[in-house]
Amino acid sequence: MSWLAVAVIVGTILVFLSLVSRILQLFKNGTPRSTVRGMEPSDDQQGNLNDIEKAGSVHQFLMGLHKEFGPIASFWWGKQQAVSIASPELFKQHHHVFDRAVEVYRVFEPVFTRHSIVYTNGAEGKLRRQAYDSVFKYDILGIYYDKLQKVADEITSKWEKAEADDHLPLGEHMSLYVAKAALIGLLGDAFEDEKEAMVFKHSFDLVWNIVDKPLEDPTGTADNSNTSPDFQKALATMKDIVARAVKERERHGEESRDFLLIDAIIGHHPDDEERRFGDAITYVVGGLHTSDNLLTWCIYYLCLHEECQERLYQEIVAVLGTKDPVTDQSLRKLKYLRHVLDETLRCTVMAPIAARYSDEDIELGGHKIYSGTPVIHALGVTLMDEHIWPNPTTFDPDRFSEERSRGRPTIAFSPFGFAGHRKCPGYRLAYVMASIMMVSALQKFRFMLVPGQDVKPVYGLVTHPKEEIWIKVARRV
Repeated sequence: MSWLAVAVIVGTILVFLSLVSRILQLFKNGTPRSTVRGMEPSDDQQGNLNDIEKAGSVHQFLMGLHKEFGPIASFWWGKQQAVSIASPELFKQHHHVFDRAVEVYRVFEPVFTRHSIVYTNGAEGKLRRQAYDSVFKYDILGIYYDKLQKVADEITSKWEKAEADDHLPLGEHMSLYVAKAALIGLLGDAFEDEKEAMVFKHSFDLVWNIVDKPLEDPTGTADNSNTSPDFQKALATMKDIVARAVKERERHGEESRDFLLIDAIIGHHPDDEERRFGDAITYVVGGLHTSDNLLTWCIYYLCLHEECQERLYQEIVAVLGTKDPVTDQSLRKLKYLRHVLDETLRCTVMAPIAARYSDEDIELGGHKIYSGTPVIHALGVTLMDEHIWPNPTTFDPDRFSEERSRGRPTIAFSPFGFAGHRKCPGYRLAYVMASIMMVSALQKFRFMLVPGQDVKPVYGLVTHPKEEIWIKVARRV
């Protein structure tokens, strides 16, 4: 055999081995691997979870990932390759996908339970959403105004008793308002007792501080055990309170003129107590954690930007005066208030990520994404994109004025998600809840930060302050 023939054979073998190697990489762990550029796993078992921990949170990790690799990038969530997208164009391409990548949210199962709508995809998930979404339509939300106003007045009455130099815990007070308002609004009047709402909120805080840790420390090295006696006791308390509310509504719901979320849940699961509880606790927790942080951050930013606070006060007085409560009609006139709330959602990156998957191969950004691949919607990265939002870290409510919004892709602002008609179902109620509290408070008070605080965000499922924010209030009238 000639040297030439040997060289050809050796070359053929090397090409073949190279091809085999590439095929094995494409099918790592038995799953086809996308060609999207991104990070290789830094650990065979953990993937890039250690890198997420080093970055500080999933959101901060994704900020770095997309800065290096562009609007579509891949990384490894344990042994599973994930693809992250961060642009309006890519969001549009994934807009139709309904099924949630449940493994990303699996850490919350001890609270939501495995029967929750969070983990329900396909036809059943769509049926549940259709049944529950009906109670959050704009023409139905009017039933909540009086209930929410009553709770807001209870909070402001506490502030009226404060002295000029009293330091008030902003987050604690907003949590109390939202806990009581959300529980009454979603589950019925059984929560008019403030003590019951406080017990629920205390238990919720303990439980959530544990289950939310994996988005900050996904490797599980932190002390985030959900098997501790305190965790189990708090979770049992929450379940008992919600279960009693469901039974109370079953007995007396027909006597009420209001058709609330709990009625829709009972109607959809007439004989399934586990699913009724799973969906009820999911919606309550979702309403609590988003709305109280929205209000906390909103007042914080208004303290930092006194000119925005004064402008908002002047709008409220022009529309409502100093005493009239918010109505469905007047809320539509409070345009600057909506801009302030939207800029708070954007500037704080309130909900940094969402996740979906498809059981069919799809295409994103010119790449084939294989079925079952988690696709992360890097909502927070897009909200901080300087090409869409110049000077993105600056609080500027006028970004949302009609003039400056012209030409901006609507989907670029998706703080409540967007895909598969699975946008956060209670987002309209969240706006109403926040608006009523803001109007009620600003009609009576001017807010100021207590000096010397170093307020830092923590990017979990919902962005929250690392420590309590302390404020002072001054009466306007």
